Amino acid sequence: MNEEFFRHILKKQQDADAVPSNDEISRWALELIRLLFPEQSKRSLTNLEELKKEFNKLEIELCKIMEATKACIDCNNAQLAKDFFEQIPEIYRLLNTDIKAIFDGDPAAKTEFEVIRAYPGFYAISFYRLAHSLYLLGVPLLPRIFTEYAHSKTGIDIHPAAEIDEFFHIDHGTGIVIGETCKIGKHVKMYQGVTLGALSVHKSMANTKRHPTIGDRVVVYSGATILGGETFIGNDSTIGGNVWITKSIPAGSYVYNTAEVKISSDHEILKNNGRHH
Repeated sequence: MNEEFFRHILKKQQDADAVPSNDEISRWALELIRLLFPEQSKRSLTNLEELKKEFNKLEIELCKIMEATKACIDCNNAQLAKDFFEQIPEIYRLLNTDIKAIFDGDPAAKTEFEVIRAYPGFYAISFYRLAHSLYLLGVPLLPRIFTEYAHSKTGIDIHPAAEIDEFFHIDHGTGIVIGETCKIGKHVKMYQGVTLGALSVHKSMANTKRHPTIGDRVVVYSGATILGGETFIGNDSTIGGNVWITKSIPAGSYVYNTAEVKISSDHEILKNNGRHH
């Protein structure tokens, strides 16, 4: 290894020193979520001015993070941060619809406090909502860091570019994958292990719709795989567990597997085995 190689690596090391870690960046998002939903932390603010200062502090920190990561070299980061915080009331509204959907849709949920404090689905959706807003503003890198952080904590993988409407309910959630060009309607409920993916992963398809569209009031049960940019699941449909779908489904459909299950007593098994001898 020559001297030039070492100089190149050293320069990268020095540049990296100024960039916050992914965990530090994600903690900023978590702090914002906890400011919106103090149920997630012990801290509570007692007056309006103190609350405004906290939001202003987070706005300044977001600008600094964007500058440090060089996420957008030619952007006006201060303006982007301001534009993002102008959208916080709408993000808050959407998240409250998600809380209601989870609470109303899960018999095990005793209170909305429990949903906010303990449910991994709400945790993942919270990070997604923030990430998606930044994505729509054209901020690179940070949205993916946020959703991957939530992915690492919950096992729920939502691409920040996916379009998810209000009242979204993730139940259990581990292993869910929602691809970049997915569109999900209102009042959708999704269980663990669901994949909303692409039929093809060729790089040439980067700017095309590769992932399915899910209509309103659809339930997708665990292990279902729905693939393809032209695949549309019609409104008010129920997708059963472990199905494989690559074609559109009409509204009001119920899609399910018809696997045969046989149950025999130990006596019958022994008798049947004896017939082979």
